[in-house]
Amino acid sequence: MTRSNYIFLLFISLLFIAGISFPGQIRAQRILGALSVGANLTQVDGDDFYGFHKVGLNVGPMIIVPFGKNKNWSVSMELLYSQKGSYHKGGQDSLYSYTFRLEQDYAEVPLLIHYTDKKLISGGVGFSYGRLVNYKETRNKFYDTLYQYQNDLSKQEFSVIADMQIRIWSKLWVDLRYQYSMVSNRKVVIDNPFVYSTPKTRDQYNNVISLRVTWVFNQAKIEKLPVRLNNVE
Repeated sequence: MTRSNYIFLLFISLLFIAGISFPGQIRAQRILGALSVGANLTQVDGDDFYGFHKVGLNVGPMIIVPFGKNKNWSVSMELLYSQKGSYHKGGQDSLYSYTFRLEQDYAEVPLLIHYTDKKLISGGVGFSYGRLVNYKETRNKFYDTLYQYQNDLSKQEFSVIADMQIRIWSKLWVDLRYQYSMVSNRKVVIDNPFVYSTPKTRDQYNNVISLRVTWVFNQAKIEKLPVRLNNVE
C-alpha cells in the first residue's frame, strides 16, 4: 500500500464520516463519527538508545458504537496515519559522534473498547494492526559499525493500546494514548565495546506515546452539571 493510496482511502473515510454527521440525518444514529489529530512521541526499544525523541503525526477518522444500558460502554475503530521511529544525536568527538533517524509511516487500524464515566472521562484498552507504508533510515558511518541487522524491518505491526480521554468542551476530547508492539519488528546485533564486552542480540519494538484531540461530530452535547457548594437540604 503506497502513501498516495492511503491518503486517498483516508479522504474517502472523512467524506463518509461527514456524510453521517450533518444535521438532518437520523437523530437516533447509533454510530458516531469522529476525527483525531495529534502527535506521536516515539522511541525504538532495542536500539540501545533511550528517549522519546522522534516526533510524528497521528491523524485519522474514527467510528464509535456505544452500547450497554446507559451507553457507558463503546467500541471504536480508527483508520490512522501514524508516524513512528527513532531519533538520536550525540557525541562530541568526530570519530565517535553518531546521528541516527528512523522514520516509519504506518496505516493503522486500532480497535478499542472504552468505558465512559459521567460523559466526561473515558478509559479504554485494545489492539492495533499497522501496515508499513513508508520507511527511511538515515545514519552515519559510526552507526554502521555499531549495528548489524539480522532481518528486514517487518511490514506489519501488531500492538497493544491503553487510552485515556477527557471531555474538555462540547464535542471535543483530549486523548492520551500509550502503544507498544506485541511482536518484534526487527532483530539486530549490537557491537558496542563501550557498553558490552561481546556483541549483543536485541529485538526491536515500537514504543509510542500519543497526545491527540478528538472531535465527535454527531455526539450529543453535554449538559451542564449543577454545582452545589452549600447543600443544606
